[in-house]
Amino acid sequence: MHRLSAKKHVRADAKKRARNRHRKTTLRTALKNAETALQAGDVENAQQFCKMTASLFDRAASKGVIKKGTANRQKSRINRKLNALIAESA
Repeated sequence: MHRLSAKKHVRADAKKRARNRHRKTTLRTALKNAETALQAGDVENAQQFCKMTASLFDRAASKGVIKKGTANRQKSRINRKLNALIAESA
């Protein structure tokens, strides 16, 4: 049997879990969109998606959904691919 405060934590944890799951799903979708734009070779579209993806990763890291190093690593990988695409098209 849970005490009253434990029941409150169970409810709060369920809300946090749902919120974090939504943020992670949004991250994965943004990453997939950026990768697709990079693969297509569309520089302007890729730049827009990469900028949005980096922002989402920063926000997720600040909220504790993912670790800061993970966010930085993912942003670095995306930017490296974007820079290669820009150099290739120039």
